[in-house]
Amino acid sequence: QKADVIGLSGLITPSLDEMIHVAKEMERLGMTTPLLIGGATTSKTHTAVKIAPRYSSPVIHVLDASRSVVVCSQLLDEAAREEYFEDVKEEYEEVRQDHYDSLKDRRYLSLVEARKKALQIDWFSQPKPERPQFLGTRVFDSYDLKSLQDFIDWKPFFDVWQLRGKYPNRGYPKIFNDKTVGTEARKIFDDAQKLLSHMIDCGDVKGRGLVGFWRAQSDGDDIYVYEDDIRTGSGTKPHATFHGLRQQAEKDSSSSEPYLCVSDFVAPVDSGVADYIGMFVVSVFGAEELSQQFQAQGDDYSSIMVKALADRLAEAFAEELHARVRKELWGYSADEALQPSDLHKVCYRGIRPAPGYPSQPDHTEKLTMWSLAGVLEKTGIALTESLAMTPAASVSGLYFSHPQASYFAVGKITEEQVEDYSRRKDMDVKEVERWLASILAYDTEL
Repeated sequence: QKADVIGLSGLITPSLDEMIHVAKEMERLGMTTPLLIGGATTSKTHTAVKIAPRYSSPVIHVLDASRSVVVCSQLLDEAAREEYFEDVKEEYEEVRQDHYDSLKDRRYLSLVEARKKALQIDWFSQPKPERPQFLGTRVFDSYDLKSLQDFIDWKPFFDVWQLRGKYPNRGYPKIFNDKTVGTEARKIFDDAQKLLSHMIDCGDVKGRGLVGFWRAQSDGDDIYVYEDDIRTGSGTKPHATFHGLRQQAEKDSSSSEPYLCVSDFVAPVDSGVADYIGMFVVSVFGAEELSQQFQAQGDDYSSIMVKALADRLAEAFAEELHARVRKELWGYSADEALQPSDLHKVCYRGIRPAPGYPSQPDHTEKLTMWSLAGVLEKTGIALTESLAMTPAASVSGLYFSHPQASYFAVGKITEEQVEDYSRRKDMDVKEVERWLASILAYDTEL
C-alpha cells in the first residue's frame, strides 16, 4: 500500500546517519512522499542541514508525537500543502544559514592547548583511591525488582505520556496538583502501580546485569585497564583501553574552568598511584514479550505502559546499583546516607557516564565494555548493529570514584581531534566522523 507520510525516529546517534541514507534513497527512487523526522537524537538544525537537502519533497522535523498530527494535517491538505512546504523550506534555509554562520563564529583551542588546560588533580596530597572489594565481574542473574521501586524517577514516565505540569506543579508528585493535567496524571500513575505490581509478581519480568572493577591508569586522553592489580608503568601492557574526548570549544577568557576529558578523573600511569575504574550493564528482561502479549490482545495502552515501566525499572536498577557500588562493592562512600530523591539530583560522590552521552559521545566505546566484561556471554544483553542495547530497557556506563569527577559535555570538537582520536582507536577517520557526526565542529561535506 502507498503511504501518505513516512516517519523516521532516531533513538541514538547512529540513527542520524541512517536518516540521511533513507532520504537519499527516497530521492534516488523518485519518491514524493513527505518525510517526518523525530526522536531523541534529532533536531530541527540537523534535519535542515543534513537531511532536507538530500530530498526534494517535504522533510519536516517534529518535536514529539503530538505535533505530528498537526504537521500531517497540513501535508495531506491539498489546498494548504504547497504553501506549508514553501514556508518550511524558507525556514530551513534560514536555519542552515544560521548554522554555517555559527561554525564560522565559534572558536576552538588546539588539542595541545586544550590538554594543557586539563583538570589538574594533585594525586599525592589527597587520600589514595580506594580499592574495590573485588576485581573482575559479578553477575546479577535475577535481581530483586521490588528493591528498585523506591529508586524510580517518575518524571520521565509522565514525559512519555506528554503530561507536564506548570510551575509550581512540575515533576512528581507535584504534577498531581496541576489543574490541567493533574487528574489524568493521577489516573495513569494509579494504572502504572497496578501494572508494575503485576510485572514484579508474575515472575516473567526479571532484572539482570553485571558490575565489574579493574585496575586503571590514564595516559593523556586514554584510560588503560589492567587484568590484575599489578604495579603499572609506561611499559606495562593494558588489557583494554577506553578512549576519551576532550572539550575544545573556547571558554570565557576570564574563566579558569578546565577543558575536561573523562581520563582526567583517573590517576596517570606514571604517577605511581594505583587507581581503578568500574562499569555496569543492567537490563529488564521479559518486558518486551509482555508488551507484545498486550498488543496481540488489542490493548495498546497496557503495551505502551509496560515499555515505559521497564525503562523506569532499568534506570532505577542503575541508580540502586550505583548506590551499592559507592557504599559496598567499591566502598568509597561507605558512610553515605542519602534518600532516593537525593540520588536523582546526583548529590553523591562519583559519576557513571555512558558511551553515547555528553561526557563520552562515542557509542563504539560500548564494544570495549562488552569485550572487557564478557557482557553478552554472562548476561545475554546484546548490542545491535547501531550499538543500541537489547533488551531495549537497558542501561550501561562506567564508574569513576574521584571526588572531583563530574558530568560534563564534550561539546563540538575539531578535525584535529577527530584525526587524533582516529589514530588512538585505530579507526578510519570517516568511520569516526560517522559515529561522532553530532559533535563535529566542521562540515564533512564541504
